[in-house]
Parts: sequence; structure tokens; C-alpha cells
Amino acid sequence: MGARMRERHHVGRVGWLRAAVLGANDGILSTSSLLLGVAAAHATHGGVLIAGVAGLVGGAMSMAAGEYVSVSSQADSERADLERERAELKADDAGEHKELSAIYVGRGLDPVLAKRVAEQLMAHDALGAHARDELGISERLRARPIQAALASAASFAVGAAMPLIATILSPARDLIPLLSGTSLAFLAILGAAAARAGGAGVLIGAARVTFWGALAMALTAGIGSLVGTIV
Repeated sequence: MGARMRERHHVGRVGWLRAAVLGANDGILSTSSLLLGVAAAHATHGGVLIAGVAGLVGGAMSMAAGEYVSVSSQADSERADLERERAELKADDAGEHKELSAIYVGRGLDPVLAKRVAEQLMAHDALGAHARDELGISERLRARPIQAALASAASFAVGAAMPLIATILSPARDLIPLLSGTSLAFLAILGAAAARAGGAGVLIGAARVTFWGALAMALTAGIGSLVGTIV
């Protein structure tokens, strides 16, 4: 009964939603921009595809490495804070009780009740209580570097595969308009889906992603065309 009645809030999705949307959006946008830039420089259809595959692999690895390093740094900070808190609990248990009680008083409990809550929670799991309420570290939100790296690489690869498939299916003479149109459509769908999952306005989410995507692709295609005429 309790599990069925548990409320679901959009804020609980922020972590995974941000990572998934960022990876997929980057995959679509960077790969389509790369493909358009190479195509605008008058490369062959095969050359455009090779550039796209290289962009997919390199981008996925870059996302994985960047996310792993970033989240590993967060995990190191969490471990250091937990070790310091563990040492403080051993050195001054009474002081840690007072510290936790003060946190609950600050959240609105009266001092007597706050003291009882702190005592009961610390009797159950002292380190866990301080990690959650003093440091803001919970098991659900703990940093997981490998998971984050794999998720970022996978979402980037999925996003990058979309403009690549469009390139494969498009005839060489119509590659630029078809690739531009399908990539913008992919971005709009992604922006709308992310906004809906996060409880925001669907049209606004789609519009802002599409606008920045169109700007990035136009600039890259323009540079590719300029380079193609010079080389």
C-alpha cells in the first residue's frame, strides 16, 4: 500500500534527465554539425560518413571520460567528507548530537523534539544521519563515476546515430537540406520529450533546443563552405 501511494515528483528525475538529455543533445548537434560542415566543404558522400562515424566514436569517448573524471572528483569529495564525519563522531559524540539537533531546530522542530529525533536517528545510523542531513549525501544521490560515464557515452551514441542514419539514407545531392531538416526535427522531439518528463512547457523546450541547434549547424555549414572554396 505504501509503495503504491508514494508520490513521484519531477525533481527526482533531474539527475538522470540532465545527463541523458545533455548526452543525446550533444550527440545529435555535434554530429549533425560536423556532417554538415564536411558536406558543405564539398566532400564525397563516403567522406562525410567517415567523418560522422569518427565524430560518434570520439564524442562518445570524450563524454564518457569527461563525466567519469567529473563524477570521480565528486565521489572523492564525498568520501573525504564521510571520513571526516566518521572521525568527528568518534571524537565528540555529544557534540555531534547537538549539531544534528540544531539542524532539525533550524528546519522547524522544537528543541525537545529535535533532540529526541537526533538521538533516535543516531542510534539507528549515526553516520547516515549526518551524511544525509548535514552533508546532503544520500544513497540515491551518491556519485557513481562508472555509471555516469556509461550513461553519457550511450546517450551521446544514440543521439549521434540519428543524423548518421539520415546521412546514409539521403542521396548525395540532397544531403544538406535533408540532414538539416531531420536533425532539427530530432532536436525538437528531444527538447519536447525532456520538457515533458521534467514537467516544463513542451513548446518552449522544443523551441529553445531547435533554435540553438539551427544556429550551430548554420555556423558550421558556413565555415565548411568557406573552407571548401579556399582549399
